[in-house]
Amino acid sequence: MTFRILLVISGIFLALGASGQLRLRDTTKTTHRNRFMPTGMRVGVDAVSIIKDRRQENFSGWEASADVETHRYLVAADYGKWGRIFSTDSVSYRNDGTYWRAGVDANFLTHDPERNVFFIGFRYARARYDESMSMTVEDPLWGFVEREYVNSDMSARWFELTTGLKVKVWKLIWLGYTARFKFGLKDQEEFEMLSHDIPGYGNTNKETYWGFNYLLMIRIPLGPTRAILPAKK
Repeated sequence: MTFRILLVISGIFLALGASGQLRLRDTTKTTHRNRFMPTGMRVGVDAVSIIKDRRQENFSGWEASADVETHRYLVAADYGKWGRIFSTDSVSYRNDGTYWRAGVDANFLTHDPERNVFFIGFRYARARYDESMSMTVEDPLWGFVEREYVNSDMSARWFELTTGLKVKVWKLIWLGYTARFKFGLKDQEEFEMLSHDIPGYGNTNKETYWGFNYLLMIRIPLGPTRAILPAKK
């Protein structure tokens, strides 16, 4: 958690420093009419989930992301698949499902001719999943017996505050990261057992959760590049 907070703080200082430099370089102007027309779309994948899928035996999944940019706002969405397996000597748990997030980011690098992005935003997220748990318990009459509990077609929702960077590295290739603060989890109240892990969110024992994504993206121009607002002197 400390590492993620340091990344967010470093990103803020980097963005503020870059914004100060770019104010001196940019002298172009956009009109009110075309200011909110889409200028580009980025699509990509989360490297963190790919690495976890290959290196962690108890996790499988992936996540794809996309955003459409206007003058200073980005309409963003994510979609992912998530599976978990936890086991001890007496308990075995597994889940499998999908999740999505959607929201809006505000870009604070509006004077950057490369259209790099430092953003703060908000997400609404939902998950749909199945989960099961088998456990060995001691029965006074039958001795040790195995019991199984299943939750089918479950759903949950939560909210996220986000911040991060998206930087052009070469032509259409972009890199970036997103730090997300998850809160307001609400799952179904009628089920066979309490949910333990929710795709896209994590352990339900935590009322709030930190998440982190490292993004590999490409940017697709949507029409001619428009001029950006001049820096205020």
